Amino acid sequence: MIGRRALAGLIGAGLILPASTLALGQAPPAGPPRFAPVRPGSRLRFPADHGAHPDFRTEWWYVTGWLRAGAQTLGFQITFFRTRPAIDQANPSAFAPRQVIFAHAALSDPTVGQLIHAQKIARAGFGLAEAKTGDLDLVLDDWRMSRNAADVLHARAGDERFTLDLQLTPSQPVLLQGDAGFSRKGPEPEQSSYYYSWPHLKVAGALTRERRRVAVSGEAWLDHEWSSTLLDARAVGWDWVGLNLEDGGALTAFQVRDADGRAVWAGGSLRTGAGEVSIFKPDDVRFVTRSWWRSPRTGARYPIARDIEVRTSRGRRTWRLVPLFEDQELDSRPIGPVYWEGAVSGDGARGYLELTGYEAPLAL
Repeated sequence: MIGRRALAGLIGAGLILPASTLALGQAPPAGPPRFAPVRPGSRLRFPADHGAHPDFRTEWWYVTGWLRAGAQTLGFQITFFRTRPAIDQANPSAFAPRQVIFAHAALSDPTVGQLIHAQKIARAGFGLAEAKTGDLDLVLDDWRMSRNAADVLHARAGDERFTLDLQLTPSQPVLLQGDAGFSRKGPEPEQSSYYYSWPHLKVAGALTRERRRVAVSGEAWLDHEWSSTLLDARAVGWDWVGLNLEDGGALTAFQVRDADGRAVWAGGSLRTGAGEVSIFKPDDVRFVTRSWWRSPRTGARYPIARDIEVRTSRGRRTWRLVPLFEDQELDSRPIGPVYWEGAVSGDGARGYLELTGYEAPLAL
């Protein structure tokens, strides 16, 4: 989810250093940087794969969900990103940005009518920013995401306008996307990621707004994905949806789009409440747009009301989704892209829809 604009912002902030400014006078590494490849047949192992994979170029832990706060219905997002810049990883300087951690948090409140958004960024190190290996343990200043021995996740993020402090308790096992966690994102095998989801996380905790702390409850979804080469050269962005279904099922659907809006690749999965899993091929997934919304700030036009059509061994199914409200655009510049990230619901489902590459082409 990090594009050329985001990288320019990181360089401008001094968090990714050009080769000419590498510490201790070291020469840049010869040739292109070597990132770990994504290969089919690799078995994901837990809890280790809940943690970071620093040899890969890009990684994210992405939590979205619906909350009840008194009489209010809200959506929320907390996302941590790890990226490995193209610098010499052997540089011994403690200030060398061998890994960069950044994060977004957003609250979708219909009474406000647009996202309330916070973000942070730092180079890894000094105990202030870390994506640890071996288990889920992310630190970015006072923002946290971790897993304890009882398998309960803790996520805390926000700023002076809002703070989310949430416990997320699994009610189901993780869902391996694609071929046992090897998820194709394009026509070439190397255009892939390791990817799993954790649907139907039960949420309890607190939301603080204007110094008032309110108990919240709800349901959430975690995506964890890591890769070194993800998008086809024709791709400008993607549409993704993750839905917790009322019958206990979970739907994932995505399409990677070209500049004309055609699908370069598509995929996803459906796990029924009984645990039966269907993995989708590109022809099994179709996004149908019913209405668009144009941002008054960026001018980007987003297809926010969608029908998600999928084909399973038991036939075709369709979910008609509507947004909690229209203006759920997230502008993370200068450290990230502009995209629409919104709470959606319909047909016995609640979840989140992500739309990237509509304001400007996205590059990974």
